[in-house]
Amino acid sequence: MKKQKIGSCTTMLVGKDASIDGSTLIARSEDGAGDGANPKRFVVVNPTDQPREYHSVLSPVVLNLPEDPLRYTSTPEADLKSGLWAAAGINSDNVAMSATETITTNSRILGVDPLVEDGLGEENFVTITLPYIHSAREGVQRLGALLEAYGTYESNGIAFSDQEEVWYFESIGGHHWAAIRIPDDAYVIAPNRFNIDHFDFDSDDTLFAADLPDLINTYHLNPDPDEVNLRHIFGSATVKDTHYNNPRAWFGQQYLNPEIKQDPFDQDLPFICHTAHKITVEDMQWILCSHYQNTVYDPYGISTEAQQKLLRPIGINRNHETHILQIRSDVPADIAGIHWLAFGPNTFNALIPFYANVTDTPAAYRDTPKNFDLQSVYWLSRATGIFGDTNYDLYSDLADQFKLHVVADCRYIQKLADAEFDQQKDISAFLQAQNQKMADLYFTQAMALFGKMTEFGATKMKLRYNLND
Repeated sequence: MKKQKIGSCTTMLVGKDASIDGSTLIARSEDGAGDGANPKRFVVVNPTDQPREYHSVLSPVVLNLPEDPLRYTSTPEADLKSGLWAAAGINSDNVAMSATETITTNSRILGVDPLVEDGLGEENFVTITLPYIHSAREGVQRLGALLEAYGTYESNGIAFSDQEEVWYFESIGGHHWAAIRIPDDAYVIAPNRFNIDHFDFDSDDTLFAADLPDLINTYHLNPDPDEVNLRHIFGSATVKDTHYNNPRAWFGQQYLNPEIKQDPFDQDLPFICHTAHKITVEDMQWILCSHYQNTVYDPYGISTEAQQKLLRPIGINRNHETHILQIRSDVPADIAGIHWLAFGPNTFNALIPFYANVTDTPAAYRDTPKNFDLQSVYWLSRATGIFGDTNYDLYSDLADQFKLHVVADCRYIQKLADAEFDQQKDISAFLQAQNQKMADLYFTQAMALFGKMTEFGATKMKLRYNLND
């Protein structure tokens, strides 16, 4: 039985010349398909732990994997009954991967190249790709070859990055795919639809299944007489897209390019975007936790209920983990990879900059139980999000101050560690200790936030009666 998915997740990509410090950045909020909890863990997979024979859980695929895997971080499920779903990570060669952004398609391509019931899917991609690649481009090529050989039972977008390049990959039908290198001076915000638009088959900055151009021509798939727009050819343009997908791209683009006026319902919002503003991790965090603030579409706003429910926000109750995978260019390779991570609904959590060059992760992030436990960062973050949602106006300032100070304090820990790491005999152990400091800081501050919310909330309960009321 396949895990049933609806459109979920929001992806953001930033080229090295578009970021404030020359880093490449790929990010995604991993959103579950249903409203219930879907606990996640943060782990390191060391080479000895990587399987040599990989068995998919949701399909009968069995793969013999190479004997020389790299170490990598990942964020798998706490409950493995439906597979690992490793989601995202950075390997020991400082190559990052985020998989996947669920995307849409159309009946024309599915009628030519149907999805493969017994193929590969999101459950598998990180585990069978990330440990074996040494560049972002190589990641595209490996995953493309796997899809051509085994097929896929769903439509997905995948991001890869290294110190120089950012690539975005989209599956097409059951066995086809296309990928594009994001220009160094550009950014992308990709919701749950086919996202790549203008595409040049003759460019060094594109990769694709070898027969893709012939497929388009043979089956008359291109509706445009004078251009190749993959979104028009393989994607959708439905009413659902105007409410569920397009507005998320619109809102993020408005934040980074307020000078450009666009329509949230526009089916042709651009894929590749440019801004004069140098993009920060904080910008990405704000976009990924956003809910149409200062518009009539804000679920926490003062507009009508119909307006507040019209558009699907980016920050949502189904956020289970959010990552920003940063490959820095201004530091040595030992400390270049930073796996920023947050658990739970994005409006009430904070991203922590964990060093990727480690062999283990902090227990409060690693050992997430299947059932509720406030000693787990995942469950604490989820509880805080639920609490905050009951009275956003009361709690939002507390949450904003929490984000500000936690991220600032962790950046300070990182600053000191960056300056001291090369004096250490065991660099990995040293970085692991810094990660523990940041995890302890987050847990302490998140528990304090939860306590303040409890105190504030007690005075607002409806079940109350004072003698002088």
